Amino acid sequence: MTLILPAVPDVHDAALAQRLQQRIDRKTKPLGALGRLEALALQVGLIQQTESPRWDAPQLIVFAGDHGLAARGVSAYPSDVTWQMVENFLAGGAAVSVLARQHALALTVVDAGVRHDFAPRPGLLVRKIAAGTADATQGPAMTEAQCLGAIAMGREVVQGLPGNVVLLGEMGIGNTSAAALLLARLTGTELSLCVGRGTGLDDAGLAHKLGVLSEVMQRHVTLSDPLQVLAAMGGFEIAGLVGAVLQAASERRTIVVDGFITGAAVLVASQLVPAVLGYCVWSHRSAESGHGVMVRHLAAQPLLDMALRLGEGSGAALAWPLLVSAVNVLNDMASFEAAGVSDREPS
Repeated sequence: MTLILPAVPDVHDAALAQRLQQRIDRKTKPLGALGRLEALALQVGLIQQTESPRWDAPQLIVFAGDHGLAARGVSAYPSDVTWQMVENFLAGGAAVSVLARQHALALTVVDAGVRHDFAPRPGLLVRKIAAGTADATQGPAMTEAQCLGAIAMGREVVQGLPGNVVLLGEMGIGNTSAAALLLARLTGTELSLCVGRGTGLDDAGLAHKLGVLSEVMQRHVTLSDPLQVLAAMGGFEIAGLVGAVLQAASERRTIVVDGFITGAAVLVASQLVPAVLGYCVWSHRSAESGHGVMVRHLAAQPLLDMALRLGEGSGAALAWPLLVSAVNVLNDMASFEAAGVSDREPS
């Protein structure tokens, strides 16, 4: 499987990092007193290559797709919920819609492969690869061409939107199964540690889900290449997110990662181009059990821990004010010299 990967510059710049850190340290506060907010300001400055970063036209992008595996009963909800929730996003009634309005985030919903035909309207991009993936217990979820096409589609979506930051979300009944499979295979983690209750499965449902996913793992036991694994076990919306991550990083956009499924896309993208991780801000630690495995493997530091497991980009939207605050503190908070405040006593 051949994929032309974009060039992604390493965010690390020792000289700029030193200047940013000195600027942060000279603010009117004890050293390190703003904790993680200081690290966030430093990261954004490095991404934007400036000591005075600014946010421009933030984009919240939700990729949606159906999964053939949903027919095997791996979710507590029927697959029709995928298209119904897309309609809810566009009507403004979903959690992510409410949060996008609250924080003035431009919301774009991408039909990457929903088993439904949507009427054209503002805020919707129909980029359907196919009407849902195949059942991964019977063969690959996607053909090679479909997988590459979905990645290219995700890149094109980001290319077509303005701004210097993307907040990523998803919708797809069955996609916690796809994310768990990707996590288990690409990290070598025991499958049972990667599989959670998703949309709210009871104990019997969770056991059934684990059994089905074990079938998928056995069916594709020889695969290890990240693109082959993505095609065999992933989804159109996840592959689209992989493309979005790659493109956003190549354009030096900050990437605000939502939860378990968007994290799985980052996992795949980082195995293709490791430098993308420097552009990622992890919005929250999900209540989905596999997410803890994921953030530990990627050495991620989520900003929030609120037992969220909704998806949609809701966690990314909730974390957005922290990114705004980090930049505002860096740019607008007075230094000791400017404010005429006495510095700490020399030790």
